[in-house]
Amino acid sequence: MSNLIDRLSPEARNAPESGIVEVFNAGWGRDDLIPLWAGEGDLPTPDFICQAARDSLGRGETFYTYQRGIPQLREALAGYHEDLYGRAFSPERFFVTGSGMQSIQLAVQAVSSAGKEVIVPTPAWPNISAAVEIHGARAVSVPMREEDTGWRLHVEDIEAAITPRTTALFLNSPCNPTGWVASEDLLKDILSLARKHGLWIIADEIYALFYYAEARRAPSFYDVAAEDDQIVFVNSMSKNWAMTGWRIGWISAPAKLGQVFENLIQYSTSGVPSFSQWAAVAALRDGGDFVQQQISRARIGRDTVTDGLKRLNRVRILPPEGAFYLFFKIDGVTDTRQFALDLVRETGVGLAPGTAFGPGGQSYLRLCYARRKDHLEEAVRRIGSWLSSI
Repeated sequence: MSNLIDRLSPEARNAPESGIVEVFNAGWGRDDLIPLWAGEGDLPTPDFICQAARDSLGRGETFYTYQRGIPQLREALAGYHEDLYGRAFSPERFFVTGSGMQSIQLAVQAVSSAGKEVIVPTPAWPNISAAVEIHGARAVSVPMREEDTGWRLHVEDIEAAITPRTTALFLNSPCNPTGWVASEDLLKDILSLARKHGLWIIADEIYALFYYAEARRAPSFYDVAAEDDQIVFVNSMSKNWAMTGWRIGWISAPAKLGQVFENLIQYSTSGVPSFSQWAAVAALRDGGDFVQQQISRARIGRDTVTDGLKRLNRVRILPPEGAFYLFFKIDGVTDTRQFALDLVRETGVGLAPGTAFGPGGQSYLRLCYARRKDHLEEAVRRIGSWLSSI
């Protein structure tokens, strides 16, 4: 078997095991499981979204379709962005993908190549660096600074990491796992830096609506960039509309890149099923109330776990500004991977270990609080009870 593995490509052979999936596998199947390890809530997809998919299937729409996405979905995406960002968007900017993860993969393919480098501020969702490395490029970590007021990314740290091989910067804001949110001024500075060095920006703004300031959404590169700036936005239907299992996302990029992304989609999945796309149309057009419900639950969840864990007097918390994760330290816990494995086996509470999120995150644990309040309260109770016994 080892000889077979040795004959694989280095990129496939060296693809890292997900530290999140490792804990998932250790705890899956327990009757008393409270799974807070993954980035999803506990509400099923609303029926009006599912009905749109059923209607599409009823029309016999089970054939190949537009590689860039059905026109109705690209128009719905343009309308969604116009409402959110207060200006016009052309449907020609949008390309439908088979998940947010595929959006990231295609963006990486478009702006980097073997031997090149992509800068990734960390802690970060592990799939970002993995997508870069599997493509044959190198993910260059720029650890964020842990300050008294929260996590902070400094432009000078990014600039210090730029080399002649650097082609792109990946920025996720609001951030998974830390909950950090880039200010508009920081986005301007990063865009200026990218322009200066001719870099692409891959902008992951999937959690834009999960923002805990007064504004409706988090600051965005859409607020500061020109139409033809070298920015590829990656996004997904998963979080806002409880559609993680549907595996449908989108890319937003200058329209002149349309044929490039159509080609990349063709040679990877040959398009996204029509019935999934019609479900996305329904979500974008009629899902506003459900999104607000999701955001409201996340706010309650954030307060529930923050207040509950603080009472344990062993937890260091930097309050999240956005997204729906709590990234926290427990005094005396140095091996978060083993802690997460032991915790799920002993208590049924599933957390993601900070070791999964790259440099700067090793001593932390991530908890997804986009869930019902009583489950979160029970999870905090079990964590506290177990900590008092070890």
